[in-house]
Amino acid sequence: MVQSSRPCAGQARNAPIIRGVDVQGNLPLLNDYQAYLRVEKGLRPLTCQAYLCDLRTFAEFIETRHGVLLTATQQDVASFLEHLRTHSIQSRSSARKLSCLRGFYKWLLLDRRIHHDPTVNIESPKSWKVLPKSLAEPEVNEMLGRAAMAASHPQARATDLRDSAILELLYAGGLRVSEVASLSTGDLALDGGRVHVRGKGDKERIVPLGRTALSALEEYLREGRPHLARIGTARKSGATRPDSPQPSAARLFLSLRGMPLTRQWIWHLVKAANHAASPHRLRHSCATHMVEHGADLRSVQLLLGHADISTTQIYTNLALGRLKAVHRQHHPRASVRAAQTDGATDTPLNESSPSSLRNEVSPETGADRRGSRVEKKGKHGLQLVPPRAKTREDKR
Repeated sequence: MVQSSRPCAGQARNAPIIRGVDVQGNLPLLNDYQAYLRVEKGLRPLTCQAYLCDLRTFAEFIETRHGVLLTATQQDVASFLEHLRTHSIQSRSSARKLSCLRGFYKWLLLDRRIHHDPTVNIESPKSWKVLPKSLAEPEVNEMLGRAAMAASHPQARATDLRDSAILELLYAGGLRVSEVASLSTGDLALDGGRVHVRGKGDKERIVPLGRTALSALEEYLREGRPHLARIGTARKSGATRPDSPQPSAARLFLSLRGMPLTRQWIWHLVKAANHAASPHRLRHSCATHMVEHGADLRSVQLLLGHADISTTQIYTNLALGRLKAVHRQHHPRASVRAAQTDGATDTPLNESSPSSLRNEVSPETGADRRGSRVEKKGKHGLQLVPPRAKTREDKR
């Protein structure tokens, strides 16, 4: 990695990462790149916003060094990474920002706006491998059970039916929170037991659902959503301002105001159900529990919508139930293996001690006490020797 100069000693460590500066000179370039990401790359709006946020942070940094995005140098990129490190930004976040810069300057090279990529020979900050956190099956069952109990009450509200359907959908299908928030009523195929999901990069996939999730969705569509939709229709008819927000008639999950739910609202819903849970942790729990119960990685990859199966392989590290079973079965010091060894009686006779062999085999007839054939070791290996018939001398 190219070495950069450290910030001045008087700079406060807890100071803001970037101070407010004018970025008007970079705005046209950022707008062009946003159009490229959205139209040609087909990225989702939230992904584009995240990339532009990282680019604005870098643009503000180099403007403090009297530069712009088009004139950035390798030293500017290296100093930016050092600037993030001194402000206690995690290495994973710094690596993501560097990846964003690489994509941006690659686009500038392809568009022939620059002649040199300033991110060349810049190494990504090393980051620790972090395992996804998931909930145990009893925790998930308890959370979903409480929501289902509230929804099954005779005086259950429409929001109770909606909350139970959302939690069941998050866990049963492993959906992202943005995917749940953007679902419409036409995406559901309850007769076929599936839902049509649009994920990252506008990639579409079909997700099967279990009986419990289908039952919760059917109850919500029959009893809960019509009530919430009527509230939204009444607000729409009573609205006097033309620029007031309008309810979406096609969105699946609606609020008490009849408006589509946001990602932040669904996040708070899950937190209220279980303080240790989150929408993405339910997604991790879905994948982990499927792997623990024997699902293959390819099926889990299709269910979650991962572009690369290496992303799905991380869930094998969380399937501790399978690992414990294999350890108990095959480790020589495990309890199950020891119990099987103690009860085994298949020790070969030729490995027995000489004293036990003399006690079991008659030296005169070559047979055991039951009169069956035994094995004797000769020059050609083990041989089956039939018992010698008793003679008149032997009977005496």
